[in-house]
Amino acid sequence: MKLLKITNSSVVMSTSVKEQFVTMIHELQDHLCSVLEREDGDGIFITDTWERSGGGGGITRVMSNGTVFEKAGINTSVVYGTVTDAMRKQLNISGEQWFACGISSVIHPANPWVPTVHFNYRYFELYDAAGTLIDYWFGGGADLTPYYLLEEDIINFHTVYKQQCDLFDTSFYPSFKQSCDTYFVNKHRNHEARGVGGIFYDYKRPTNSMSANNWIALASACGYGFVAAYMPIVQKRKQQAFTAQQKHWQEIRRGRYVEFNLVHDRGTLFGLHTNGRTESILMSLPPTVRFEYHDKPTANSPEAQLLAVLQQPKNWVKL
Repeated sequence: MKLLKITNSSVVMSTSVKEQFVTMIHELQDHLCSVLEREDGDGIFITDTWERSGGGGGITRVMSNGTVFEKAGINTSVVYGTVTDAMRKQLNISGEQWFACGISSVIHPANPWVPTVHFNYRYFELYDAAGTLIDYWFGGGADLTPYYLLEEDIINFHTVYKQQCDLFDTSFYPSFKQSCDTYFVNKHRNHEARGVGGIFYDYKRPTNSMSANNWIALASACGYGFVAAYMPIVQKRKQQAFTAQQKHWQEIRRGRYVEFNLVHDRGTLFGLHTNGRTESILMSLPPTVRFEYHDKPTANSPEAQLLAVLQQPKNWVKL
């Protein structure tokens, strides 16, 4: 596993943090694109390098219509600009200038037995009118969205991220899991969870026990840990036979994924409110979805079993 050097110092120059985080996300993007291409066998990522009119830019890499992955995107961005009134209101931030860098990925498999997966790791800075750094923080996480309830797969996913978090602080995983269970919820759907969770953290600032370098190293550990968390599930399920009805259900659940991203997701809203690149922001949306009026699965069916779990988070690691 690839980790950056960890130090105990909580005083790290802002430029150093930027450089380390940007280097990490670009190396991680290259690595994971290679992993996914090998696993798919046919799909190839296209690379789209873009510039943002307000400052900065990014690298969007997307695979479409692969054998295994119907759509997979891994984006990096390094952007900056002026804090607008809309940002202050929507994101509850102050300051005059901002800087943000991050990596974000959403993978939508073709086979409904393989879950959709998402991860994101980011770093943010705020400056006053004189250009002095006044605040900075880290955020990130990963979550799993299955279409059918296969507990051994969910346990593997959570176990890997617990192991990565435990390298830094054994309190992180239970705290980050609870935040994930709380965050990825369609509140307008009677508080139905988007999936079975994972980890989620935000607004994390350096402390004496967790330096800026530690937060970078945690993002790196979790970013590279994605391979152990998700790829065994793909390898196990990608050739499993499925029916048209099961594909139909996958597209129904993808509709809920779209609803969360467009209504609730802070990352999507941040991108749209900072003149972000729309194509890259909406890369997370699946290629095919269904919105059907008042759709309900048959009682006691595998589909209904999934919905029951989405109403009540579980402690997957201790199952």
